[in-house]
Amino acid sequence: MKKHRPFTWLLLIVWALAVLFPFYWMLLTSIKGYAAYNAEYTPQLWTLHPTLENYVLAFTEVDLARYLLNTLFFTVVTTGLMVFVSILAAFAFARLEFKGKNILFTLFLALMMIPNELVIITNFQTITEWNMRNTMIGLILPSVTSIFYIYLLRESFAQVPDSLYYAAKIDGTSDWRFLWKIMVPICRPTVVTVTILKVIECWNLYIWPSLITDDPKYFLVSNGIQQIRESGFGRANIPAMMAAVVVISIPLIVLFLVYRKQIMSGVARGGTKG
Repeated sequence: MKKHRPFTWLLLIVWALAVLFPFYWMLLTSIKGYAAYNAEYTPQLWTLHPTLENYVLAFTEVDLARYLLNTLFFTVVTTGLMVFVSILAAFAFARLEFKGKNILFTLFLALMMIPNELVIITNFQTITEWNMRNTMIGLILPSVTSIFYIYLLRESFAQVPDSLYYAAKIDGTSDWRFLWKIMVPICRPTVVTVTILKVIECWNLYIWPSLITDDPKYFLVSNGIQQIRESGFGRANIPAMMAAVVVISIPLIVLFLVYRKQIMSGVARGGTKG
């Protein structure tokens, strides 16, 4: 086994370089001067004269700050509502007893087989008929439920011993209090994982905001960056465009680096029964 370790490490290093190089190139381009970048006949892998001018342009020439604030608001509200709804649904499927629960849960999981494109079409028609286009409510409403996250939480909740639930009921603890005071703290790794994954999903969301908003006041960073790219500014000043991309990428990179262990442990816990 030890004989294969150098080869394994070599493959891992090559893979890491292949994955990290686009990020390095994005960061490098963002600190190159406009004139220096255009003067390069062949791409240079370093620069001797870094500058932060592109970051200033990213905030002054386009409405990047508004895109960031819109995305932050959308992400916080959507994630909060989704986690709350998913916890309640998962608790009902994992702990409560009612007629047809298993059949209902099976049908619920079957919804995951429906192509996302069909769901988007239905949501678009509904939001349009409710006159919610170009509103934050229209952006948020279709994203407050997730079958996958409910399933993940349900599997985690199901691992809590029944004896603990019965003991709490004997002591007079309500289901609501048991859920938030006992169940959620015990399954905290999975709850944290679901929260982080939803934050990443909201931050990267592109198709739905592009369909439901055409007013720049409600643009998120995804379709905001697309507008920058398609405008004369984005096409003419590539370094400033890369600076804008770096700014919107940093929050997710930091979030993943800080909570990467919780994400891995939460997914493993949610996917392991027994």
